[in-house]
Amino acid sequence: AAAPRRATCKASATAPPTPAEGAAGAAEAGGDSQGGGKVGVLLLNLGGPDRLEDVQPFLYNLFADPDIIRLPRGAEFLQPALAQFVSTVRAPKSQEGYRSIGGGSPLRRITEEQAEAIERSLAARGQSARVYVAMRYWNPFTEEAVRAIKADGIERLVVLPLYPQFSISTSGSSLRLIEQLFRGDEYLSQRLQHTVIPSWYQRPGYVSSMVDLMEREMLGGSFTGEADAVGRGDVHIFFSAHGVPKSYVESAGDPYKAEMEECVELIMDEVRRRGYSNAHTLAYQSRVGPVEWLQPYTDESIERLGAAGIKRLLAVPISFVSEHIETLEEIDIEYRELALESGVQEWGRVPALGLEEGFIEDMASAVLEALPTWAP
Repeated sequence: AAAPRRATCKASATAPPTPAEGAAGAAEAGGDSQGGGKVGVLLLNLGGPDRLEDVQPFLYNLFADPDIIRLPRGAEFLQPALAQFVSTVRAPKSQEGYRSIGGGSPLRRITEEQAEAIERSLAARGQSARVYVAMRYWNPFTEEAVRAIKADGIERLVVLPLYPQFSISTSGSSLRLIEQLFRGDEYLSQRLQHTVIPSWYQRPGYVSSMVDLMEREMLGGSFTGEADAVGRGDVHIFFSAHGVPKSYVESAGDPYKAEMEECVELIMDEVRRRGYSNAHTLAYQSRVGPVEWLQPYTDESIERLGAAGIKRLLAVPISFVSEHIETLEEIDIEYRELALESGVQEWGRVPALGLEEGFIEDMASAVLEALPTWAP
């Protein structure tokens, strides 16, 4: 699937949907105090299994998505069988991972809390809105949200993927599903005015919130020495991003790598503006299967840094705004253990943004900036 145009901080209004929409529940729909029409916000996210018995069907949904496993033209009919095979083989190991973080993913709970927080922030600014949560591969599914949007009579909608950077395999997949749901529905395609925020990694509020968390962890108890820019100057900042197959970028035009690199540079510009001169690395985690993924890989990069004599490492999960399996198990357990085995002596990990006030306020601002003009 082709990626949309290079995203900016602003959204663009569209009539029928483009690869850009998704949703499912939180709070009450209300009239718009800033222009008319009932307002809704759709938060898009991946989803995760609530219980260990959900792991295999969750993985099936994931691998049945052609944006996750891309088969050659003419072989698409093999997707369900392949998804069944891969999910069955991978389920036991994945269950071990989820068991180590409490038996299920916290992603739904955190995303619903974020939805409620954004709703409160909008209300405090005089904008009544209902914020929906749409998970791509588990409950609450996107289809449920779309039904709720219609039932609530939403008339103006802002679609906000909770992925700072756009990728075909994350935002793009959810947006394509919404496009399909909108296409055959008169209410959604003709009566509902909507805008899409494809990515928002450039927003100053997001960048500042990320650096706030980084600085807090940098100066906290994970590292010894004076708690200032000099005393912590040898802490290596290690950005770990969710990986995607290299072919997505080189063959399908996915802007993810370029957006990720620009995002890291914006964050490091703010780090330097605050008086820090720490070195940094960007690497990619969570690769699956035999194909080549974006490099450098997180595990190999940690080993190289350890071998190079790096003793203090600050891990920054740069693709994620909520804690889930890739932060709580992959980074906190697997990569921390690897770092210590590789010679790193002090390890810190920046938390995901979660309910960080500056982040929530920035997301509410993004919604207000993108809100379609009311045209009854």
